[in-house]
Amino acid sequence: MYGTPDVDLVTEDTPKAPQSPYGESKLIGEWMLRDLEIANGLRHTSLRYFNVVGSGDPAVYDTSPHNLFPLVFDALVDGRTPRINGDDYPTPDGTNVRDYIHVADLALAHVAAARRLETGETIETAYNLGSGDGVSVREIMTAVARVTGTDFEPEIGPRRPGDPARIVAAGDLAARDLGWRMRHSLEEMVESAWRARLTAADTPGAS
Repeated sequence: MYGTPDVDLVTEDTPKAPQSPYGESKLIGEWMLRDLEIANGLRHTSLRYFNVVGSGDPAVYDTSPHNLFPLVFDALVDGRTPRINGDDYPTPDGTNVRDYIHVADLALAHVAAARRLETGETIETAYNLGSGDGVSVREIMTAVARVTGTDFEPEIGPRRPGDPARIVAAGDLAARDLGWRMRHSLEEMVESAWRARLTAADTPGAS
């Protein structure tokens, strides 16, 4: 999110170098909170999360045209073969490794942070929400095939320019203060997202 192409394990203190307007806007938001703390004593924290997936309710699904899960699901629903962008990275299976967190786990972290702010307990200015390990694109494809019951071999395309091999976040501070942990397995993430995608496909007027 904050652009750290030369670092594969991101901590809260990792130097920030946004590579996109989106990442830059997130960092600017943190600067604004810092300035409000100085000016008005605002108590605040920022939760830094990376690839949010899954669904907390079958009626709500991810419609982003840029996120991996909906891209893969849309391909399967349309009868197309999902695509992997590059399989020659220096990772165990050659595909990118990233942190993926379930949206319900993210929601719990927000509640914990809000309660800590409300009670006046000591709180860090920022917390990473990540596993410290991550999963690969190939592992996600395998999980999708297993959950959906659709046997497919992903197409392999060229690398996307600027895509690092591995970026995951250390969530130690969030575990300490917010009780953060990954409560959902990869298969559970995929299953909840797929169920929501099928629900949307069966709902008249849904897009």
